[in-house]
Amino acid sequence: MRPRYADLFQALRDPDPARADSAFDAILFDRADAIPDLAEAYEMFRKEPELRFCVVQLLGFTEDPRAIPHVMDALCDPDPGVRAEACRALEDLRARDATQALLERSEDLDPIVREAAREALGAMTGTDDP
Repeated sequence: MRPRYADLFQALRDPDPARADSAFDAILFDRADAIPDLAEAYEMFRKEPELRFCVVQLLGFTEDPRAIPHVMDALCDPDPGVRAEACRALEDLRARDATQALLERSEDLDPIVREAAREALGAMTGTDDP
């Protein structure tokens, strides 16, 4: 991982919300340039669902189709909040190829994930019902 991003990901853990938000914004500003580091960070944060959530959210904000496979992997995350954010990120990325995976998540055991998947599908298909 490039040192700039290692420092920024460390700052995401900062208890000072202003410092953590500043790090999030700095990564967001880089968008697509940060994709490889975001993918690596997702793996590094295996025991930190809050940080995996942030990584998936940032991947969704990249507006770059290269982020889609990484977000697709997050659909199987053990944390339901991360899975739900992955659904929203796929919507942000307009990932039409993710329709089948989102349909599967619309049957997730967690109601928040189901709702996020259904909303993403509705937004991508232009319907209220997948």
